[in-house]
Amino acid sequence: MIVDCGIYRNGRRTEGPADFCDALAEAKAAGDSFVWIGLHEPTQHEFDRVSEEFGLHPLAVEDALKAHQRPKLEVYDDSLFVVLKPVVYEPESDRVSSGELMLFLGDAFVVTVRHGEGAPLRAVRKRLEADPEVLRHGPTAVLYSVADAVVDHYLEVASELQADLEGLETEVFSPEGGGSRHTASRIYTFKRQILEFRRATGPLTVPLTRLAGTGQFMASVPFVDETARPFFRDVMDHLLKVNESVDGLDRLVSDVLSAHLAQMSVRQNDDMRKISAWAAMAAVPTMIAGVYGMNFDHMPELHWIGSYPAVILVMVGLEVLLYRQFKRRGWL
Repeated sequence: MIVDCGIYRNGRRTEGPADFCDALAEAKAAGDSFVWIGLHEPTQHEFDRVSEEFGLHPLAVEDALKAHQRPKLEVYDDSLFVVLKPVVYEPESDRVSSGELMLFLGDAFVVTVRHGEGAPLRAVRKRLEADPEVLRHGPTAVLYSVADAVVDHYLEVASELQADLEGLETEVFSPEGGGSRHTASRIYTFKRQILEFRRATGPLTVPLTRLAGTGQFMASVPFVDETARPFFRDVMDHLLKVNESVDGLDRLVSDVLSAHLAQMSVRQNDDMRKISAWAAMAAVPTMIAGVYGMNFDHMPELHWIGSYPAVILVMVGLEVLLYRQFKRRGWL
């Protein structure tokens, strides 16, 4: 559905026609205006009229309707198509989920399509409307502000994940928690959250590099003001920081998993040594008792008066000796 439709002239929102078709015609006639339409999970029927009126490319329209796209930037004849993936962190479940945000930019319009929750469009629109100097730059200002808000939220999510990882490290390296059978599952789940985060942040590098005009992408991007390149470079710097943080988290969680598995292996070895030590101690009296249970006729010591206490003393002495030896070697 259409969430909002506004006409902006010289950085300020103005009253205009309620129908977006008339609003677009008015913006084009004014020359210094643009229309910003926001849609949330539109249906095919709802989006057909928008795409026809604004001349959006069929491939981009298909991507916007079906969602499940990677962050990207596509240039078409009459519009620019940008896909971003806002990320939401749920502290109750320690879960990272991502939505999708598509922007169509033209000479006198911006169309935003939102799928899922977490897209900061309402806050961005409110902030832009309170800053006419920025909004005066037209659709480029909207694209920059949305990208900046999405990437800044990535930094917040990265900080939350860092705090979760520190808690997981404490659990793994604690004497009691490290041996929990659920710890490995938690570590693997956390690694899946980092992978979900990486899917949103990693592919965004190339689109922002193009918008910033750095590296091999020195050519200007249509429908984007070249004077905005320094601002996109600032967003790119933040994204690089996020990607470095994600790489660090991924390496650390892999190290934590390896440390946990090593701890489990050591503890299993300790358990096996204890079992072996107790088995050896049980084998000595069993062997001695087994000898005297063979019922041979010629066993003179069976008729000695002190045989029973002597055998018991030998058993106890051997058990004490074995216990002290195993204890000294750390097996018990």
